[in-house]
Amino acid sequence: MEKIIIVGAGLSGATIARMFADGGDTVTVIDKRDTIGGNVYDYVDKNGIRVQVYGPHIFHTDYEDVFEFLSRFTEWNEYEHRVLANVKGTLVPVPFNLKSLFDLYPKDKAERIKERLIAEIGEGNKVSIMQLVQNENKEIREFAQFVYNNIFYLYTKKQWGFSPSQLGKEIMNRVPVYISYEDRYFTDKYQFMPKQGFTEMVSNILRHPRIQLKLGKDAKKIISLYDGKIYLNGKEFEGTLIYTGCVDELFDYKYGVLPYRSLKFKFKTIKKESFQPAAVVNYTTSKKYTRITEFSKFTCEQTDKTDIVKEYSKRFKKGKNIPYYPIPIEKNHIHHKKYADEAKNYSNLYLLGRLAQYKYINMDDAVKNAMDLYRKLKGD
Repeated sequence: MEKIIIVGAGLSGATIARMFADGGDTVTVIDKRDTIGGNVYDYVDKNGIRVQVYGPHIFHTDYEDVFEFLSRFTEWNEYEHRVLANVKGTLVPVPFNLKSLFDLYPKDKAERIKERLIAEIGEGNKVSIMQLVQNENKEIREFAQFVYNNIFYLYTKKQWGFSPSQLGKEIMNRVPVYISYEDRYFTDKYQFMPKQGFTEMVSNILRHPRIQLKLGKDAKKIISLYDGKIYLNGKEFEGTLIYTGCVDELFDYKYGVLPYRSLKFKFKTIKKESFQPAAVVNYTTSKKYTRITEFSKFTCEQTDKTDIVKEYSKRFKKGKNIPYYPIPIEKNHIHHKKYADEAKNYSNLYLLGRLAQYKYINMDDAVKNAMDLYRKLKGD
């Protein structure tokens, strides 16, 4: 009988599966999709461009152990992510920095605000927009309100359907304001893209004789939970179940459907070498879509065509679209806690990953959390 079952072949599930396998355990990984990698799944299209089907993913981390683990399964291309925002027709760096300031303000006023910001915050530092909005200096507050309105407020409403004040701090603090000319979106020590793509990397992670992979299989058709016990094909399962999917689905929506943000993508091939000056351009004050991604910019591929995708935010509807992001408002966390508490009734069940734990998790955190859970289970 199978002793370790992992539901989900994304980064979380693949990482912990490999750690179990490397430790001598036999593991079964089940995924409803017929592809591996979860939302990092990518492929090379007919134009020779690597397309990320579920939106842009860029690997970055300060965790040395995460980087070393993944480096066993891929070679890397160096890539530092830079994002531009289309603010009323002007493209400016995001996170908002001193260049953004000079791009959007008259030079004299920009110089005055720059000097005030350096005096108040310190050159080279970064600060959350909410701290700037509450600054005692009137000119800084006015500047902060401008940035808030044009970079954060409308964009956040378009993304989440809520104003920034309604969302958790983790959302607003993800993109600070830089009191410098730093224009990288991430400042982590390690910033790379897997040379052969994320799908190949995850495939290599799962390529182990002790890992059995079952794709295109709905785990809910063979796994059920009742009265503190897990059943596999109708028989009590005494092994370990690690679940990375939507926790409300696992418990048959006992406490109702959890709210998520979904996405809609419109892909297009453009008959030109380059479409836009950066891999990602955010549309913060205009358009119905939130951003446009140009995939060839991730790998610097030179072709006579380029692939772009326009990304739209949608509310998740069960059975209609895909849940991507938990919506971080208080009532939703309370809602999820009911499921998390229910899971504690099952001593051999562990929730792992963004959907199961109902929180935003970067790729490196997904790997790190999986590694930490494995060590906890093994008593390391």
